[in-house]
Amino acid sequence: MNTGKWLTGAGLSHEKAKSKKKEKEGSFIWKSFKNFDFHMPVREDLPHIFLGLGIVLALSWLFYRNVMVAVLLLPLVIPFHEKMRRERILRENHEIGRQFRDALISVSTSQKAGYSIENSFVSAYGDMTRLYGEQSPICRELRRIEKGLRNNIVIEKLLADMGERTMNKHIEEFASVFAVAKKSGGNMTAMLEATVSQIGNRTEVEREIDIITSAGKMEARIMEVIPMAILFYVSISNPGFFDPLYHNLFGIAVMTACLGVYITGYVWIEKIIQLDI
Repeated sequence: MNTGKWLTGAGLSHEKAKSKKKEKEGSFIWKSFKNFDFHMPVREDLPHIFLGLGIVLALSWLFYRNVMVAVLLLPLVIPFHEKMRRERILRENHEIGRQFRDALISVSTSQKAGYSIENSFVSAYGDMTRLYGEQSPICRELRRIEKGLRNNIVIEKLLADMGERTMNKHIEEFASVFAVAKKSGGNMTAMLEATVSQIGNRTEVEREIDIITSAGKMEARIMEVIPMAILFYVSISNPGFFDPLYHNLFGIAVMTACLGVYITGYVWIEKIIQLDI
């Protein structure tokens, strides 16, 4: 059976099946302040939440000289948390993709040595532990697969669950191709080699794009910080310079307009550096 047909056919059907889901879920990157899906924070999100609170306190002091205004600005922490959460998920998504490629290389090697496909995935756990450590994402997923195999769950179901859990398109596509190949009784070793090659090419492209865009993202972060840094510097170096803009209706209106322009600029910068892979 032609391995290329497996990959092409399963990949196309998978993309069609995922198109509607993608429209609902949207991109990983933050689209705007009004367009986000709220998710309850987890432990990994706590540093970003505290950072958002710190930014809100800084804005309330710089623009109003009243930290109590931070209470009114607290809703801004929600979209900021969502933005940082989605960026974290995107980084983890790329990392699990690269680690999964290495796991498949280990599985393919075990297959050539005569291991069954199930035992090949169990054996890959030891290799990934030495390569990435027991707490790495791929080791956590391989432990779930090993536990599922002990409970007599078929490998196709475990891989499909892994793809759904990680939301990585490489793993989801592999799970679809693997299920077709195993059901049809095809050459699993050839299928694994072809899949490893394709995933390797895609993950390298993702890595290169991340490297290329990192400089632009750093420049964007500097541009976002500069207005606040200038405001802080003038306030410290020339005490009283901005006093006419605080604690009066005209000054509050002017500073609120400036804050609105700053937030709008921040949103547009984030949209400009946004790049879905």
